Amino acid sequence: MNNYRFMRSLLRFDLPVDTANQRRAYRQFVKFLKKQGFIRFQESIYVKLSINEAAVKCLARTIKNNVPAEGMVSMMTVTEKQFAGIDYMVGSFETDIIDSDSRFIEL
Repeated sequence: MNNYRFMRSLLRFDLPVDTANQRRAYRQFVKFLKKQGFIRFQESIYVKLSINEAAVKCLARTIKNNVPAEGMVSMMTVTEKQFAGIDYMVGSFETDIIDSDSRFIEL
């Protein structure tokens, strides 16, 4: 199969979380996205792989029916090849966590 057939849907949202009802709507929407097969890409960006454009259109209808009353939700679709071409630019990152496959750690 060639990579042009598969599509990636990037869904981003900005939902208010000031009141208890808004926080509940936020949690329900994130839970809905996970049940639909979305994977968290960043804080408020989720991504899902679809087999073709028809599946993406069906997914968009499903999302439109489950969007919270407040806030903004948008979805962009790219081919798998375009998604694979994303350049990741990461700054320096320091942590105290030891990330090693070594079994011996001297304290």
